[in-house]
Amino acid sequence: MTKINVVSRILEANDRLAAENRGLFKGLFVLNLMSSPGAGKTTVIEKTIQALSGKFRLGVIEGDIQGTNDAERIGALNVPVVQINTGGACHLDANMIREALPALPISGLDLLIVENVGNLVCPAEFDVGEDAKAMLLSITEGEDKPLKYPLMFQQSRALLINKMDLAPHLDVDVAKIRKDALSLNAGLKMFEVSAKNGDGIDGWAGWLADNIRAKKK
Repeated sequence: MTKINVVSRILEANDRLAAENRGLFKGLFVLNLMSSPGAGKTTVIEKTIQALSGKFRLGVIEGDIQGTNDAERIGALNVPVVQINTGGACHLDANMIREALPALPISGLDLLIVENVGNLVCPAEFDVGEDAKAMLLSITEGEDKPLKYPLMFQQSRALLINKMDLAPHLDVDVAKIRKDALSLNAGLKMFEVSAKNGDGIDGWAGWLADNIRAKKK
């Protein structure tokens, strides 16, 4: 009897497509933004667009199981955006990104942000052709998430700790989040932000700007 590792084959096929996508992104920095539902990804993207407006040309791919609300919010900022509805899949994959690209002016962009489906497991496993993964963690989720969902932190180059404006009202140990995240990924760049009021977004936007310029060299 021959045993077939279906998961391995799916990931291998996805990795081939991701490599092909990466070949299309010459001079374009692509960010795969991941989080649980409700952590504030879309609000962070809105604030990021505002911080980088006039400096770089941005595009966004929105991933959701259903609906177009997030894409409508981004489109209101006059940024090219494509909505991908997975119909139940818990993540975006390289093929979904490939199918979305013709709707975006990628040759005229400096930064493409992929807002992945809200999930703390699956998105980290699938390369979509990005230059970097970044994770957004809301402090309302508690300090236990790094050790419960290690792959997300291990795969990310940056971690945004969001909703810091709520810290005085919550019993959450932000220092433990930082310590545990670094124990999983010593090179993780971390930003404490409040997407609601914009605190900390300039530091995050500066990190993105450095990566955009580096990609163009």
